[in-house]
Amino acid sequence: MTKEQLEDLDYLIEKSKTLTMSEEQTKEQRRSFAYGNSAFENSKITRDMVNEEAERLGL
Repeated sequence: MTKEQLEDLDYLIEKSKTLTMSEEQTKEQRRSFAYGNSAFENSKITRDMVNEEAERLGL
C-alpha cells in the first residue's frame, strides 16, 4: 500500500469508530455477512434464502 492509501485507510477506520448504525442497517449488515460466508461455502445459497431464514428466525 502507498502512504496515501494507508492514510486514507486510517482516516476511514477512525471515522467508523464514531458511526452508529440503525437497527435496519445492522439487520442488513448481519444478513449480508451471513450470505457472504454461506455462499462462499455453498454457491447454491442465495440472498433470498438468507433473508427467508432470517425472517423465520425473527432476525
